[in-house]
Amino acid sequence: MSDVCIVGIGIHKFGRTDGLSGLDQGVHAVREALADAGIDWPQVQFAYGSSDAAGNPDTMVDRLGLTGVQFINVRNGCAAGGSALFSAQMAIKSGEFDIGLAVGFDKHPRGAFNALPAEYNLPEWYGEVGQMVTTQFFAAKIMRYMSLFGISQTSLARVAEKAFRNAVHAPHAWRRQLVSLEDILEAPLVSDPYTKYMFCSPAEGGVALILASEKKARELGKPLIRLKAATMRTRPPHSFEVFAPSVDVVADDTKPRPTASRIASADAFRLSGIDPGDIDVAQLQDTEAGAEIMHMAESGFCADGEQEQWLAEGRTEIGGALPVNTDGGCLACGEPIGASGLRQVYENVVQLRGHGGGRQVPGDPRTAYSHVYGAPGVSAVTILER
Repeated sequence: MSDVCIVGIGIHKFGRTDGLSGLDQGVHAVREALADAGIDWPQVQFAYGSSDAAGNPDTMVDRLGLTGVQFINVRNGCAAGGSALFSAQMAIKSGEFDIGLAVGFDKHPRGAFNALPAEYNLPEWYGEVGQMVTTQFFAAKIMRYMSLFGISQTSLARVAEKAFRNAVHAPHAWRRQLVSLEDILEAPLVSDPYTKYMFCSPAEGGVALILASEKKARELGKPLIRLKAATMRTRPPHSFEVFAPSVDVVADDTKPRPTASRIASADAFRLSGIDPGDIDVAQLQDTEAGAEIMHMAESGFCADGEQEQWLAEGRTEIGGALPVNTDGGCLACGEPIGASGLRQVYENVVQLRGHGGGRQVPGDPRTAYSHVYGAPGVSAVTILER
């Protein structure tokens, strides 16, 4: 079976854009992706769109054209964009279609996400004790992880410092100012051990990707950025997930536990035939600094606890052994839920094309990995190869 290829990419700047709706930003991204692919909207045979708080993506046909295109809406937490991409590549792999669209956008109100227990089949008391407040949940999760594996608060700060430094060179990022390690550590504490610079913020933005069969990509004359794997998985038993915590008491709590991210990543590497050690650039979910650290291990790039040395040695920097979150990730870009997972893939295509400018990974990268994670324990992973 031939590969699915990404032949067009488009993005609307993340952050806050007063006067434009989330749909406006999604339409902007689609038009940019169409131009990048060298096609017109009537050539798009199907679309999958993701949005959490900014309306139904399929309504954008009013702006793009009433062609009768098959357009399916996807809502799957922070993994919504990755789920839209997973669905789009399956549609092409089936042989039913040659070219289609995955698009995601959102426009969240200022302040924290307002998740409700009933939306996740949870009792009201779960919210009443504060566990629907993600800053508190993720703080508890990382405190446990730090205790088990010897991760320091300084490592959390190094993740955030790197994010803001990389974002300086990413035009689509929201927060593009350098923040020193000292300022990150000394900033107001939100939920111990996280200071305010160690969390991402709800945001706005839009991303669109045009996918095509390999045959169609060659007809369009596009460089072949192959989607070697796209997986999406839900949580296994006894994993410790946002809005779905479940931890068994075991004799050795330091042994790797099954998680949605671990199985999605393992399946992606199996499907692609590519090993973690062969990945040249990676985008990992970093809604908070500790998430990037935990997901380094859950994705298979290192063992639990090795992150402390990796970060101290700069191995995840732009010029390191495995550059991670080259555009600043969620920490610098913010998180519009519907678009966030697609932003990661957009950034990986930019890197594989060699168009990263000041954030470009050196050495002519040929493989790229992206990982997104969300409530209540869902994860989507993609692997690209040039």
